[in-house]
Amino acid sequence: MANIALTEAVYYILLSLLSPRHGYGIMQNTEILSAGRVKLAAGTLYGAINSLLEKGWIMALPGEKDSRKKEYVITEEGKTILHAEIVRLKELLENGTRILEEQL
Repeated sequence: MANIALTEAVYYILLSLLSPRHGYGIMQNTEILSAGRVKLAAGTLYGAINSLLEKGWIMALPGEKDSRKKEYVITEEGKTILHAEIVRLKELLENGTRILEEQL
């Protein structure tokens, strides 16, 4: 698990699913969190959702019987993965900042 590097799309999907959301809500939240820089296409999003479901990092919530919208939420395992990614990104930032400052 310590060697997992998330794609930016997966990172934002997991962040978005700290609160239950349906697919379109994930797309909107990702765009908001990234200040418009990351825009998920439907194919990318649903491919990632299927992969995350298989890994057990997210789960589908039971929905209303007639509703086509599925809501998803991050699992405890997904939170562990997300936390490890944040630690990894902090290390990258700290190393880059330190090395760059040594050169100035």
